[in-house]
Amino acid sequence: MSDRRKFLKNTLLSSALILPGSMSGALAGHTERKRGETHKPLILSTWNHGMAANDKAWEVLGQSGDIVDAVEQGVMVTENDLKNLSVGLQGLPDREGIVTLDASIMKGDGSCGSVCFVRQVKHPISLARKVMEDTPHVMLAGEGARQFAIQEGFPIEEEKLSPAAEKAYEKWKLKSEYKPVINIENHDTIGMIGLDENGNLAGSCTTSGLAYKMHGRVGDSPIIGAGLYVDNEVGAATATGLGESIIKICGSFLIVELMRQGRSPQEACEEAVRRLISKNKGIDGIQAGFLAVNKDGEHGAYAVHPGFNYAMHHQDGKALVDSKSKF
Repeated sequence: MSDRRKFLKNTLLSSALILPGSMSGALAGHTERKRGETHKPLILSTWNHGMAANDKAWEVLGQSGDIVDAVEQGVMVTENDLKNLSVGLQGLPDREGIVTLDASIMKGDGSCGSVCFVRQVKHPISLARKVMEDTPHVMLAGEGARQFAIQEGFPIEEEKLSPAAEKAYEKWKLKSEYKPVINIENHDTIGMIGLDENGNLAGSCTTSGLAYKMHGRVGDSPIIGAGLYVDNEVGAATATGLGESIIKICGSFLIVELMRQGRSPQEACEEAVRRLISKNKGIDGIQAGFLAVNKDGEHGAYAVHPGFNYAMHHQDGKALVDSKSKF
């Protein structure tokens, strides 16, 4: 094993999970994240399920050194998690009882790929990478994405709801009302952004979308510039929450461009939330959160309402951090 691999492995094994409420989610020895604090390499991802995803991404980065491999294989853990009802084929269905998936992946050189409204593909993030690397296109949708998956040898899974999703769907059908609850139905994405030790960036985003959405609805996750944007010259950003609100402001692209203009990742995320609030009515019922890192390894996060958290892994340890919010 190389010295670099030993270093990454040993630092991961020696790290400790800091839970929300413990030192405000900060790493041991730090009472507050200060402007200018940087880490390379660094893996960030949205929500509690980001911890397991980050574990895998960090392991892959230590083994291969490839940040694209890391962000792909990291979120595949969440796509595989049978307990997760917001990512992967086990997720909650649309109002027709059908699970449709969205995903995107992007490299710091501008290469990107995505799939949306795709059915029966267990790992849409890997299909999105295939679109990026093996086609002249950026996005494939619906049946076209499914056909491409078959062409590329992806297994096509039986189309049936997971037991937990089926139980929830049958209960929902009693009233068939669509009333998203922030941090629950909007807790519908894992977005991951990563920076390697050489300053190369990549990101991934994958979801089963909002529960009980209209058939055919696509959110921000597969849209480059909305749910994900990466630029090696500047930084990377990803989003989570109500996709429609994020699409309206091209949220992730906005954050990267604000960082290009000199804003810190935290300042850029806060400005994006202010912009989102100004462009969306009924903000009391809308949750959206942003997560960003710049090329130096400084990061930030911000949300409309409390409840958004994110996972962070770097050479000094790992933590689940509560994001600040506007309200």
